Amino acid sequence: MLKFNLIVAATEKLGIGKNGTFPWPSLKKEMAHFTKLTKGTAQLNSKKNIVIMGRKTWESIPAKFRPLPNRINFVLSTSKLDSEKAPDVYGFNSWDELYDKLNDEKFKEEYEQIWIIGGGGIYKHALKSKYFYRLYLTDIKQEFDCDVFFPTFSNLMEVSDPEVPAGIHEESGVQYEFKVYQNELFEECA
Repeated sequence: MLKFNLIVAATEKLGIGKNGTFPWPSLKKEMAHFTKLTKGTAQLNSKKNIVIMGRKTWESIPAKFRPLPNRINFVLSTSKLDSEKAPDVYGFNSWDELYDKLNDEKFKEEYEQIWIIGGGGIYKHALKSKYFYRLYLTDIKQEFDCDVFFPTFSNLMEVSDPEVPAGIHEESGVQYEFKVYQNELFEECA
């Protein structure tokens, strides 16, 4: 069965972006945490992890970092992408197309974990999906002016993950904490 992890940095009021970028100063250690989790250990098994994003999230990634390296990039968009023919980039017009690719028996051999990385509409769909397993949230401990928000969520219980450092962290005058929530409704196949 498919299993999605969502990863996001959000303010306490769930703000995640402003004008196509993060509204807080650069948080290099937080970004390294994102990279470590989304790359994972899949490469040790000659596989890669998948990152799923919408077009606006794709376009918010600086061109020199697109596609996100050592990961398979899935982009949901109703318009053509500028880098759709790049290696490890797949464009999809619908979730149904995307699910068909993920369930393709041959393609399943190429990936290990699936990470949803934004934006707001993609998160909203993923939170309601039967495939939603865990939310990896960087809880930004102050408010910033945002125009994009993470959806409110329920039916989640906070859990620990050995890959996620505990405690309050601070960079560029911004405090944050890594939290992990598991979907109580997720039923893993035996």
